[in-house]
Amino acid sequence: MRKGLLALTVVGLLAANGVAGCGDQLTSGDAAGARKPKIGVILPDSRTSARWEGADRRFLEEAFDAAGIDSDIQNAQGDKSQFSNIAEQMITNGATVLMIVNLDSGTGKAVLEKARSQGIATIDYDRLTLGGSAQYYVSFDNEAVGKLQGQGLAKCLTEKGTRKPVVAFLNGSPTDNNATLFKSGYDSVLKPKFDAEEFRKGPDQWVPDWNNAQAGVIFEQMLTQTEGRIDGVLAANDGLGNAAISVLKKNKLNGRVPVTGQDATAQGLRNILAGDQCMTVYKAIKDEAKAAADLAIALANGERKETGQTVRDPESDRAVDAILLTPKAIYADDVADVIADGFVTKDEVCSGEYAKLCATAGVN
Repeated sequence: MRKGLLALTVVGLLAANGVAGCGDQLTSGDAAGARKPKIGVILPDSRTSARWEGADRRFLEEAFDAAGIDSDIQNAQGDKSQFSNIAEQMITNGATVLMIVNLDSGTGKAVLEKARSQGIATIDYDRLTLGGSAQYYVSFDNEAVGKLQGQGLAKCLTEKGTRKPVVAFLNGSPTDNNATLFKSGYDSVLKPKFDAEEFRKGPDQWVPDWNNAQAGVIFEQMLTQTEGRIDGVLAANDGLGNAAISVLKKNKLNGRVPVTGQDATAQGLRNILAGDQCMTVYKAIKDEAKAAADLAIALANGERKETGQTVRDPESDRAVDAILLTPKAIYADDVADVIADGFVTKDEVCSGEYAKLCATAGVN
């Protein structure tokens, strides 16, 4: 394994013991002084990506338990009403810090404002709530994720030798700011190729709520619309990519049409090993969860740490203190590194028919 391949950098290191001025944001100091520290976390669903329950929950729980801080981690399962109800319950049950992965900015904004009005500190985890009031935002550099996807698809199409390939797009949910950032990233790579007529732009659609089943229907319509002439698929994550691959298999086109992904899920890695998926983007969720947990624990203890970086909320034009981590492109030769990093297990990826493919890819 190449040493340091998956080492991720935090662009904006936490000051070891820094406490910022109060400014116009709550820091939970008053709440922590009056109540026992307790951190509430709302995850978005378990359907669109395996990461939320398989990785984020586990790593956040481990961090809070290690710090001796009470926590309550719940999943809204894609239901906006349930998301709001969970938040209300957490506030009532004494949360002093609330960390959310919003389902959309409208719902997220209302929850953050309610928490703020109750003196509860807040963190946007993975997705920025546009127009929201979270004190911190912890995520990956999402435009960089999109650039890796665009570069990956261009690389795979070039290796295929397809002349003027038609590229179709399965974007993420239009209500997820991350999906907008991913698209900005991959468009910045692929648009110059369309402008130069090296590639041709095909159908380009958003997938509501990152719904994989709906993505399959959308892609089947794309294939019909183009009379089967789609040479590459920019899919915004592994779930959408697998939906496209399922349709390509039905049409005996899998392996011939490069497909991108994101999240380095076990399914995505299997698709890469089988030659049905071009690449994925690995985001070390353990590092993201640790960075967010460290901030939440500090807030629960009445501290506010400096991150050394901000992101601009495009809706409110507010500068939000942020930590952005660096993603990594994963191709067939890199699958072993994701497993070695502990993100997925060898058994999850290499069982059954994939055992030989794993051995060929150097998974030990």
